[in-house]
Amino acid sequence: MQSNHHLPSPHHDFLHCLDRNNVRLHTQHDADEVFLFILNCIQQQMDDKSLAFQICSLYKISVETHLQCLECSSVQTETSYLLNMPLHIKDSHNSLEGCMKSFFEHHELKGRNCCFCAQCGRKTPSKQGVKLLSLPPVLCMHLKRFRNSHGFTQKLNCQVTFPETLDLSETVKEAFSTNFVQNGCTYTLYAVVVHSGTAMMGHYTAFVRPRGTQCWYHADDSHVVEVSWKEVQTVYGGRGLGQTAYMLMYRRDEQPEGEQASSS
Repeated sequence: MQSNHHLPSPHHDFLHCLDRNNVRLHTQHDADEVFLFILNCIQQQMDDKSLAFQICSLYKISVETHLQCLECSSVQTETSYLLNMPLHIKDSHNSLEGCMKSFFEHHELKGRNCCFCAQCGRKTPSKQGVKLLSLPPVLCMHLKRFRNSHGFTQKLNCQVTFPETLDLSETVKEAFSTNFVQNGCTYTLYAVVVHSGTAMMGHYTAFVRPRGTQCWYHADDSHVVEVSWKEVQTVYGGRGLGQTAYMLMYRRDEQPEGEQASSS
């Protein structure tokens, strides 16, 4: 896969490796779950632990979770990380920027969702929010198109628009922690995982743009053709059971040497 051959990389050995790790062939799997499963296998099975850490760090989003009690105003803070950003979408039209803003909004937890407050000594209503501590070289976003409704899984084919370039310091400038110090918050789209069909039966393809080129390619199994950005935009959704973008991968733009770190 690291060779310079301008041909699709052989994939059969990779697929059979997944099959031996219980990701069965000839079965529709969730692409996001398989992506996280592969990263987990890398951490568990690779002998070179330093390399395994570097690979997973490509996608690592460090976040700070705040939980504020609405009765005593005390705040609990916890640091963790995500390997992708799961974005809830509405049944109507959406934009990627709007979905990201919603992800970082504060959400109230009341009733059965109340959390234990150490200062109050009991479960109380609270307000939860997430702040960014650092961003990865590759920002992966998962559009949550599959939803459980009355015991059945259904797919949301609604429209979600997304841009070729994304500046998080402008898009979600309120989402940065005061501890965020990092060069570069501008990203360029380079891969789109596409799902067509229903929740129970479908097919995955991908649009990919190699580094250093403006050309997009559509990969449907071993069939690869060059396409335009306009064709990539056809997977925004909103057209019945057609192709819809399911995962988006943005690569951080390279920063000039000596450029100062920029915060929110």
